[in-house]
Amino acid sequence: MRDLFHETTDSYYTGGVALVLFRRFFVLQYICGVIALLHLFAEKFYLGRALPKFGTPLVLGVFALSLVGGLWLEPRMETLRHERYFGPTVEQKENARHSFGMWHGISQCANLLIIGGLLVNLARVSRPSGPLRHGVYYQIP
Repeated sequence: MRDLFHETTDSYYTGGVALVLFRRFFVLQYICGVIALLHLFAEKFYLGRALPKFGTPLVLGVFALSLVGGLWLEPRMETLRHERYFGPTVEQKENARHSFGMWHGISQCANLLIIGGLLVNLARVSRPSGPLRHGVYYQIP
């Protein structure tokens, strides 16, 4: 991207491309979160199972983190990015650059938590439950 836009270290345009990609990334996270919640409720209603004590807070937590990231953190970072390049004073530009770096680090930690939560949830829903889980197989009478 830097070669395409002929930028060196301070990358305004490549950051803009990243913002467009992140908007779509968050929409994908919302869709996946809704599907995970629907899966939980489908297990409850169609299979008569109770909501999992571990899985329900896990899915809700991951979905909440993605909502916070997309609806609060991403617009805040976009504003800081704009101030970083177009702030009225050098001091405001430097403060915005510092704040953007801090929020970007927090965003990356949240993304790691989301990915970890998704992997744990995938492992949870992939395990068989009931008699198959303990090695007991159904026999045909």
